[in-house]
Amino acid sequence: MGPTTQRRGLARGLRRGLLGAVAAAFALVPLSSAAGASGARARPLGVTWMRGFAAPGTPAKFDRVGVIKVGPSSARNVLVLEPGTSAGSAYFVPLAQWIVSKTKGWQVWSVERRENLLEDQSELNLFKEHQATAAQLYDYYLGYLKDPSITHHIASVATSSVEFAKQWGMNVAVQDLRRVIESAHQLGGKVVLGGHSLGGSVVTAYATWDFGGHAGADDLAGLVYIDGGSGTTAISATDATAALAALDVPSQTPWLAFGGIPAPYAGIFSSTGSAAALLDPNGPSLGQASGLLPADIVPATPVTNLGQYGYALNASTSPLSLLAAQGHLGTGLTASGGWNGAGALTPIKRFATMFSGYPMQGVDGSEWYFPQRLTDDTAAVDNGNANPAQSVLDVDATMGHNLPRNLRIYAFGARLGGEEVLQVAQLLAAQSHIPAKNLTLVNRQSTYSHNDPAGAYPVNAFFAHLVPFLKGIAHG
Repeated sequence: MGPTTQRRGLARGLRRGLLGAVAAAFALVPLSSAAGASGARARPLGVTWMRGFAAPGTPAKFDRVGVIKVGPSSARNVLVLEPGTSAGSAYFVPLAQWIVSKTKGWQVWSVERRENLLEDQSELNLFKEHQATAAQLYDYYLGYLKDPSITHHIASVATSSVEFAKQWGMNVAVQDLRRVIESAHQLGGKVVLGGHSLGGSVVTAYATWDFGGHAGADDLAGLVYIDGGSGTTAISATDATAALAALDVPSQTPWLAFGGIPAPYAGIFSSTGSAAALLDPNGPSLGQASGLLPADIVPATPVTNLGQYGYALNASTSPLSLLAAQGHLGTGLTASGGWNGAGALTPIKRFATMFSGYPMQGVDGSEWYFPQRLTDDTAAVDNGNANPAQSVLDVDATMGHNLPRNLRIYAFGARLGGEEVLQVAQLLAAQSHIPAKNLTLVNRQSTYSHNDPAGAYPVNAFFAHLVPFLKGIAHG
């Protein structure tokens, strides 16, 4: 198959695919000045990279893990937040800025996983700095798929060059997270570990991991589950073996096809679409006319960047297949094709800030390359109980009955996890005889979409319970 045929095939695939949790309009226009919905920034933010786990077969340059550190450097306590499936560290930044403004003595560190080192954000960086035009940005990331005359564009990451990423499962994620938590402990205060969605599974895996006879939670003061957590039934060893065999086929990509869209395009749609919605909300949406977006998220009448973005992701207009993408972003489209944000739980510009990462360089709120192996391995965590699948998948989350009894746990259920998030947290606590008084359990499944806990502002039920939870840990 020649290059032109490959481009056409990929373009057809993108048109057929669901846009997943990061579906958005990518009407790309010159940037204008804009501030995040959470207010002025105290200092420039960006990713701080540190040495990570030496994963077998992985080139040393990828054995790194990053964090965005939000809050005063003098603060000794740290809330470490692990993003969910196909989410990057910038996702938590608006929430983190709000947290540190209301909790004296705390920093928030948002984890940037190693796979994001593969992202080519070069043109997006220029775009954020007004040094690339809309056409240049569009052509670099997407335009070349339809126009073979465009020669300056993102290079594909060949599967053969990243076979090692097929090993980037739960063990690698937990071991990288171990480096982050060890670094946080050097500040001398309390450390709390939280996670959203699949990040909640990583939280349980870390807390119950056997680190030389000690549970990971031994070094933690609390756990926070944001519409996610571990299941309570593991897959069989047979199914685990089959999953590994399917992934190990040489032609098989290491990456999850999020929402049916192959890597890196779901992430590209997210970062470019959110940037356009945030920085040029009234510009006409090129995404609407591109032919690459699924028909069920494209309005019938012309819309702006912000209109297309809101229509695709708002709980009342976004399709059921995009539940993991949604927030309560407002009322809907205006007569002129813009967006009416009245009644929003999550202001749409705040939502766009979470996913674009603006104005930070080299980072956004999505993962363009998310390891399939990490998704597969979550099925063996089983709330920290040993099971046959763990030995197959190199998962060592076996100390679910040995967590410290003074550990505090906060579980918040939203649209996807709901009551089950609370029930799993209760079971985890019961296994280790953690008293009920140490649990904060809140279910807003009927009113909060999957992304509202991180995005809702200025009224946020998750935040309202998180602040006293952290203050209680700091003073406990």
